[in-house]
Amino acid sequence: MDTSVKLYSLSFRQTKTYLVAAALIAGNIVLPAVCHLIPQGGLIFLPIYFFTLFGACKYGIKAGLLIGILSPLINHLLTGMPPAPMLPAILIKSCLIVFASVFAVRKFGKLTIPVLIGIVLGYQIVGGLFEWLLTGSLFAVLQNFRLALPGMLLQVLGVYGLVKLMAKFGY
Repeated sequence: MDTSVKLYSLSFRQTKTYLVAAALIAGNIVLPAVCHLIPQGGLIFLPIYFFTLFGACKYGIKAGLLIGILSPLINHLLTGMPPAPMLPAILIKSCLIVFASVFAVRKFGKLTIPVLIGIVLGYQIVGGLFEWLLTGSLFAVLQNFRLALPGMLLQVLGVYGLVKLMAKFGY
């Protein structure tokens, strides 16, 4: 089960880069708002990363970085979520998602469930190490990792399904 992915290399000079980023940032604002209706929904479902992962896999590093950096900042300014103390760890993880996604899609030339599992586990583990350095609490990082397993699964299956659906329609 794999999906060939055309990795667009959008540049900062293309209007399409900003349109794609704006649409996916909007997704990264709406999805967390919905997930936050559930107690600890943000920690469980990791919604702030979903469209960052998708955007980086599909549209490349520049669009991915716009989405990954602006989504948490805009979300924080509009809703207060994520809380300011969490922003550094979230921004680090968002950038890790982008770099890991672009690297993996270029290396393998297709997006498979194992590739997505590698991306998600990679950014969670490396990002968790940064979070540990920032917070000083390995216990909290491990608890967050355990709590976020449904969100990691959602990212893998959801992004795979969305990319596959887009490929079906020629996108």
